[in-house]
Amino acid sequence: MEIWQYLILVLSVLLGGGVSWWLVDEDERWQGILPLLLSFSGAYLLGIVALELIPETFSGHFHGLGLFLLLGFVIQLLLESLSEGVEHGHVHARKNAAASYGIQVMLGLSLHAFLEGLPLAGTETIVHAHGTHSGMENLFSGIVMHKVPAAFALALLLRQSGYSKLFGFICLAGFALMSPLGAWVGSSLMLSEVWYHRVMALVIGSLLHVSTTILFEADSTTHHRISGKKLLIIIVAMSIAWLTAHG
Repeated sequence: MEIWQYLILVLSVLLGGGVSWWLVDEDERWQGILPLLLSFSGAYLLGIVALELIPETFSGHFHGLGLFLLLGFVIQLLLESLSEGVEHGHVHARKNAAASYGIQVMLGLSLHAFLEGLPLAGTETIVHAHGTHSGMENLFSGIVMHKVPAAFALALLLRQSGYSKLFGFICLAGFALMSPLGAWVGSSLMLSEVWYHRVMALVIGSLLHVSTTILFEADSTTHHRISGKKLLIIIVAMSIAWLTAHG
């Protein structure tokens, strides 16, 4: 990965969190903004997973990748017991909460961010040998798109729970650094080809859980009926994923 890509991963979190903390009023207008952002990012993530990451990762002769996909799905289930679903827009604010609550939520988000960052700086030989270069670019784009609303929700939860701006900034900064850290660790480990595909399967399982949960909850208040606006956003996002996958 290039330096500018590491910077974008960090800035996407600071952008989403900064807008939420300093620019969004207390009149709950965010309730109309956040679900739309999440629907777009979730649909795009699901699109690139289905159209690129799954075909490329499972096209080789590597055994046991399905098990790693399921493991990634289960790991994400466990991480949400810490993050309380902030990655798909749940904001369970606790008035006058102890610092441990904010750290818990940030930790759950950060472990997920670290995991999804691991394959981003995959070795060039693996990337070029298996045609995953565009797949990595689109995975990078999907992660960036998802980080903005996730950081937005995290900052909103921290602010509504009564934490100070300094504490909120520390949590956002910690979250912002985790995907770049994951990419750096993945690059430093010099993963073998088989382990690179196993890590990718793990990440795919995690992303499948996050993206499908976002879409299943797209209009949870309307008894399983999705609004026309959100349906249009989902179709547009998946169309963009298809175009980038076949560009």
